[in-house]
Amino acid sequence: MKKIKKVVLAYSGGLDTSVILHWLKEKYGCEVIAYVADIGQEEELEGIKEKAYKTGASKVYVEDLKEEFARDYIFFAIKASAVYEGAYLMGTSIARPLIAKRQIEIAKMENADAVAHGATGKGNDQVRFELTYYAFEPNIKIIAPWREWEFTSREELIEYARKNRIPIVATKKKPYSMDRNLMHISYEGGILEDPWVEPKEDMFILTKSPENAPDKPTYLEIAFEDGAPISVNGKRMSPFELISFLNKVGGENGIGRIDIVENRFVGMKSRGVYETPGCTILHVAHRAVESITMDREVMHIRDSLIPKISELIYYGFWFSPEMKCLKEFIESSQKGVTGVAKVKLYKGGCYIVGRRSEKSLYMKDLATFEKGKMYEQKDATGFIKLNALRLRVKTLVDKEEKFK
Repeated sequence: MKKIKKVVLAYSGGLDTSVILHWLKEKYGCEVIAYVADIGQEEELEGIKEKAYKTGASKVYVEDLKEEFARDYIFFAIKASAVYEGAYLMGTSIARPLIAKRQIEIAKMENADAVAHGATGKGNDQVRFELTYYAFEPNIKIIAPWREWEFTSREELIEYARKNRIPIVATKKKPYSMDRNLMHISYEGGILEDPWVEPKEDMFILTKSPENAPDKPTYLEIAFEDGAPISVNGKRMSPFELISFLNKVGGENGIGRIDIVENRFVGMKSRGVYETPGCTILHVAHRAVESITMDREVMHIRDSLIPKISELIYYGFWFSPEMKCLKEFIESSQKGVTGVAKVKLYKGGCYIVGRRSEKSLYMKDLATFEKGKMYEQKDATGFIKLNALRLRVKTLVDKEEKFK
């Protein structure tokens, strides 16, 4: 087997990847390049470059992918109304393909022998990373330490880190795993593995509890153009800026907390707690603009695809042929989804209270209960009879069979 001399590691600065960086050097005697994807982790990235060097990295890449993440990944999920199992907005799932794509690009630039990640052998992320690796570099060597090493728990990693003087944040007292990016923060593992135990309030970072949210509602007007959000309260913002702003406002109002047990791709059930304030607001607002601008049959077809698209995202098939086809349909369906949704935020609730569009298909003359010019109510008689024809025939035939 070819000796591994250089590895590009997807590095977050957390417990797992900090230990992995040291372990790779110890196990393979190789050079390790730490690659950090900046997708909106904010303060988590403070000092990360220095930390990677201190832990043993020969080189560190910190790549600013925030706008690309918001524009090409998060906004697509909004357009597709992608929600896994009816609740999870997939902040982690959507981020992994982008992180892995750039990792492969760096591996090629550095002429690396392998890539590595910190995903466990029980989770979804290993699949998401590696499907993307193979999609862009079919013969890439992948090192997945959680499937190789002797450690079986994060407590053992903590002991290894202390023994080797690796700087870490996780402790035995607070051992749950966190993943943060522009879209959300996820919490899982450790004290959250009992699905009956309520999370402690001091765990949450992005959102206030609904009980402590303001006693007065906050109103927002969110504008969309061809399905993509472009402004809030009349102020145009970049994709990253817009989501960041909504995260702050939504968090203040207690928007976007969920606590679910989901079905992992590898076959087990897992409990996850999530904070997704900004994108929760965007999903609600986007549906409101669609409701007045989108053709009924196009909407129904798109809605029928939500489970499939969400499954492909969750499972890691972002760069698959089927996903490419579905993306083209989604983008086509969003042409003309242009308008403004008025949203009221109040103590954890996100409510639509208005919507308008120059391309609206809603016509008051058609919808009104008063006398209108475009619709004759008596025309409904023939419409109903034609649609009832097969039902009437079936009943008549059944009656004849009964009396034979």
